[in-house]
Amino acid sequence: IMPVPTKVTLLAAVPYAKEGALLKSGDKVQIGQKLKLYTDSDAYVTASVNGEVTSLAAYTGNFGQKFTAVAVKTDLDQDQEVQADALNLDANDGDAIVAALEYVPGAPPLKAMLEHHIDTIVVCGVDGDLLVQTNKFIMGSKIDAINKGISILKKISGAHHAVVVLPPELSQTAGRVGGASGAELRIIEGPYPAASEFAVAVAVLGQTLPAGQSFQDAGLGFFSAEAVASIGEALQLKTMPVTKTLTLINKNLEKIIVQTRLGTPLGELFNAFDISVNEKDRIIVGGPMTGEAVYSEEHPVLPSTDAVMVQEGHTAPLYSDYPCINCGDCIRICPANVPVSMLVRLCEAGEYEQAADHYDLYSCIECGLCTLVCVARMPVLQYLKLAKYELEHNEEEE
Repeated sequence: IMPVPTKVTLLAAVPYAKEGALLKSGDKVQIGQKLKLYTDSDAYVTASVNGEVTSLAAYTGNFGQKFTAVAVKTDLDQDQEVQADALNLDANDGDAIVAALEYVPGAPPLKAMLEHHIDTIVVCGVDGDLLVQTNKFIMGSKIDAINKGISILKKISGAHHAVVVLPPELSQTAGRVGGASGAELRIIEGPYPAASEFAVAVAVLGQTLPAGQSFQDAGLGFFSAEAVASIGEALQLKTMPVTKTLTLINKNLEKIIVQTRLGTPLGELFNAFDISVNEKDRIIVGGPMTGEAVYSEEHPVLPSTDAVMVQEGHTAPLYSDYPCINCGDCIRICPANVPVSMLVRLCEAGEYEQAADHYDLYSCIECGLCTLVCVARMPVLQYLKLAKYELEHNEEEE
């Protein structure tokens, strides 16, 4: 468990604006307090420390995503885990639960769930990327909260079924999962990416999702074990969960399970475990296959941050702007049978609509195997993810 950080940065998925801001420098905040940011937006963050707001600022994420960053200086003399005000939520009031619990560890997609007809809640006690062990740890340590969370999710969504997905090494705990929630258990094993959400969806449904269809469109509500545990804890303990569990992967590929407050700067994480970050080292949020590099040790731990990895600069694989040599390795390894070499050429040229309409862009499950085997060292996965982001962004604008 990490010491309380000296400061936190809380990111809200809304562009920064000077007009209509409800927070200002000098405002006092308390642990668990819901901090609504703007008069014309429902966006909010949850304070993870007792302290004082020092700034609201613009923050740019991957692919140009716009955020508002709320910086809070911790009052270390006043900070404590116990929150001043009890969190009173009605387990039958889905709207209130969604309004209160979207910014909790695990980032539960509650709003998306309520906007669709969900028939099956899928709880992932497996981790989708290599080396990551966060949800496996949660499954082994918070089973009571998970059972409570499943019952709540079924109630507010109207789902008839719940499935808990476990790795083989947790099969001995299977008897403790389910209980009053009535969840079905599935053991997922096999080579990577057998634990990805796309592969799990096939295992649960018994069929492949049509390209471009979301899990919610198919009646599946996917939640990480941590997200479900956060919901269960919030209702059981009447406190807002503000401590994130993640897997810290150091330069020797050693895995450390860490618990720290939401918004903790990665630099404080590295200092606590004596991990030095030098020039040309690579900081990756996520696992080695699907994670995304960040440029600063000030980047905060978010509700969705399941892993943080540091790669030594001289051993980190380099990428280039060398063109595809048409070797076919990416096509042979693709678990979704996507014509990757054609896709990446179109995406590199910005022909995103053609990639989607004619070459199965939306069939890509973003596992990263294509990037791993690329002889030309092209950042294939990043091209494909950028294409999807740009198409979705264009649809929103239209």
